[in-house]
Amino acid sequence: MTLSWAFLLLAAGLVLLVGGGELLVRGATGLATAMRISPLVIGLTVVAFGTSSPELAVSVTSAFAGQADVAVGNVIGSNIFNVLFILGVSALITPLSVSARLVRLDVPLMILASVGLWAFASSGTLGRFECAALLSGLIAYLGWTVVQSRRDAATMAEETAASGMPTWTAWSLCGQIALIVGGLALLTFGSNWLVRGAVELARFWGVSELIIGLTIVAVGTSLPEVATSILAAVRGQRDIAVGNIVGSNLFNILGILGIAGLVSRTPITVLDAAIRFDLPVMTAVAVACLPIFFTGHVIARWEGALFLGYYFAYTGWLIATAMGLGGTRTFGLVMVVFVIPLTVVTLVVSAVRAWRTEKP
Repeated sequence: MTLSWAFLLLAAGLVLLVGGGELLVRGATGLATAMRISPLVIGLTVVAFGTSSPELAVSVTSAFAGQADVAVGNVIGSNIFNVLFILGVSALITPLSVSARLVRLDVPLMILASVGLWAFASSGTLGRFECAALLSGLIAYLGWTVVQSRRDAATMAEETAASGMPTWTAWSLCGQIALIVGGLALLTFGSNWLVRGAVELARFWGVSELIIGLTIVAVGTSLPEVATSILAAVRGQRDIAVGNIVGSNLFNILGILGIAGLVSRTPITVLDAAIRFDLPVMTAVAVACLPIFFTGHVIARWEGALFLGYYFAYTGWLIATAMGLGGTRTFGLVMVVFVIPLTVVTLVVSAVRAWRTEKP
């Protein structure tokens, strides 16, 4: 395969993934609205899982084809990108309000899932037992969410009636289902093309497939999350903007790696580089959400700028390391010894002040 053909496959795959994700989200959101589910629950489940479908398609295809580095790197890179870049840009556009449920339940679950994945991967592989455990966690989370949403059905029905939303007909529901089917078809083709193009580029440049998964594939498959969260932030639908990211990260870890490990012919290999650096970064990013979300239940613009700065620093470190440039060890030392601890202290102080202010 020539280099130009690899670029063509990569570009076409990204286009199909974005288009398929958009169709899937529109159709799924329409069905969820007809079921009178709250915006936060829509963001955490339907929108989050819909926008994570590209990651699912790419990771499962990669695992089934024996390209486990792309599958693992895609999930880790997508989770880091979702929080640092997407929430960062969204908060810069407008400060994002955070639901109390996210602080009490969903973000702690995201942290627990990140720590659990890190623990499972520490042995160097993810076997079917570990992947089944991850998938079981997703099923339990969905079950609890469905039960909780049913308890609030009466309230949401009143809000829906008061908002004057249109009555759904059989034809309109069929249209939403058609969008979902069309989106899934585009995602299937797009995932295959994207994986093939990414692997060929990795081989041509001599870059490991893990790095390709952490950067090009991760960013490309996260584009539906980018469009959805930024658009939701602009329109003032902040529950969807934040819930989309938290729900996507939960689905990436529990669902995507769980399914990928179950369909893979062999246990998924996790490289030492991912265990020593990328998984800790993903876990640290998840932990950082809690104090930021806790401070007044708002992601301020300066916090969004902080997230965005960390993403560019992380990506720059990855690229410099992959290209063998000098100074990466010094840069990493400065981040670990000075920048990250200073940020942690700042967030902890802000969280304590917010907690004291809220105390009666």
